[in-house]
Amino acid sequence: MSRGKKLDLFIGADIDDGWAEIKSPRKTTVSNEILEPSKHFLIFKKEKRRGKTVTLVGEFQMPINDSTAILKTLKKKLGCGGSFKDGWMEFQGELKDKIRALLVSEGFRFKHGH
Repeated sequence: MSRGKKLDLFIGADIDDGWAEIKSPRKTTVSNEILEPSKHFLIFKKEKRRGKTVTLVGEFQMPINDSTAILKTLKKKLGCGGSFKDGWMEFQGELKDKIRALLVSEGFRFKHGH
């Protein structure tokens, strides 16, 4: 191919020919029931994503505004990044002990053994 000429390819597939977008179900179900912090029984999960450790805490059953406010204060106190997805808080790094102490001071409870 020489410079200045464009390669024009047309593949005969058309989206409107019966193709449909497949929506995968959520990993967890989000409950509509709102609980106060002392009624939560939280657990920890640890995952590896792209070779890095991610600490998951959940499942939170509270309004999203309250959850994001708590997440913001925890991220500031821990000095790490994180997000809130599907009722779970995700933190970058292995911070189980520090997160537990901060959430217990906020009034949250954990399942026995977690």
